[in-house]
Amino acid sequence: MNTSVVRALTVSQPWASAIAYGTQRVINHPEPTDYRGPLLVHAGHRTDFHAWRTPLTRPFLRRPQPTGAVLAVAWLEDCHPGDGYCTLWSLRDMWHWRLSTVTCLASPVPWHNDSPGPWAPPALLRANPRIVEALEAARA
Repeated sequence: MNTSVVRALTVSQPWASAIAYGTQRVINHPEPTDYRGPLLVHAGHRTDFHAWRTPLTRPFLRRPQPTGAVLAVAWLEDCHPGDGYCTLWSLRDMWHWRLSTVTCLASPVPWHNDSPGPWAPPALLRANPRIVEALEAARA
């Protein structure tokens, strides 16, 4: 596998914070992916207010959430059809993108992008020192 390839995924809040600062290690996504490797977790500009229905997200909704920024680097290790049972964060009828080695950035790196699927982060973003350090930790 070519580990020099990096992808990013824009995730609405509070889900992005639950990945970066909490215990969420699965992304519920409507589409599967063949990609495996480092994934920048980008907090989009949208907030999913239906997240109040999920007790696991309530702590993240009680404080201001960064938006329009990369919050963490994770390793995308697997993607499988959702049965709703693989983690507390899992939803049925979605694809589960399973993450490992989540490295939270020391501070968010602002970046505007709201692409719906995995996107290729530009060299300028990948060269940010905070992201370079987190990518090295994810690859270790």
